[in-house]
Amino acid sequence: MELSVIIPAYNEAERIAPTLMALHAYLRHQGFRYEILVVDDGSSDSTAGLVSAMACEIPGLRVLANSPNRGKGHAVRTGMLAALGEVRLMYDADGSMPAEEISKLVVPIFSGRSDIAVGSRYVTGAITEHEQPGWRVAWSRFANRVIQRSLVPGIVDTQCGFKAFSAAAAVAVFSRATINGWAFDLEALALAKRMGFVVSEHGVVWSDDERTRVHPVRDFIKVVREFVTIRCNLQRGRYGQLSAARGP
Repeated sequence: MELSVIIPAYNEAERIAPTLMALHAYLRHQGFRYEILVVDDGSSDSTAGLVSAMACEIPGLRVLANSPNRGKGHAVRTGMLAALGEVRLMYDADGSMPAEEISKLVVPIFSGRSDIAVGSRYVTGAITEHEQPGWRVAWSRFANRVIQRSLVPGIVDTQCGFKAFSAAAAVAVFSRATINGWAFDLEALALAKRMGFVVSEHGVVWSDDERTRVHPVRDFIKVVREFVTIRCNLQRGRYGQLSAARGP
């Protein structure tokens, strides 16, 4: 299996069907074997049933059901460790990144130039088709400067929901990760950096979805709390031996 696409989903019955169809339409012409794993994170709507029904039309599509709801980080971790692909791609259910952008992340990994490729809305080559509200830009940039850079220096956009991992990096990182909430990206990248994995950042086409569930105050407070947890875990050695985790 060359590629696994992991989609964390919580009450996404209204948004996920077009995303899955667009992914399938693109991937079936790429010449490699793939699977699409939708990790249903305890949804109270018809997300799981809808995806299961679509599996009849989309080969390689399957649902992993979690209950109760435990957070996006837990859903991504579940999918990354259950996946079979040589490259494992995290992809948001709202399809904010067109499926055609996938090549920007998987090619550097297939070619051996990177272990982890991160989609970015803020580096050269990034295009925003529908501008996000000013408060979201300010929230993202403030969080990056105050929090992220002390954990993952050099990464401009740690929160974009579009990241690809080699199988080795995915297993090494997500078998150690513990954060279930919004800051799971920070933890994953912080672990990857400390384990010596090569992380590259790539500008992508991105479109804001006005139906976002991000709350500027509540979720920022959660990220701060999780950031403190990550820092403490790193300082206390809670993740085990990291320097030699990558191997030869």
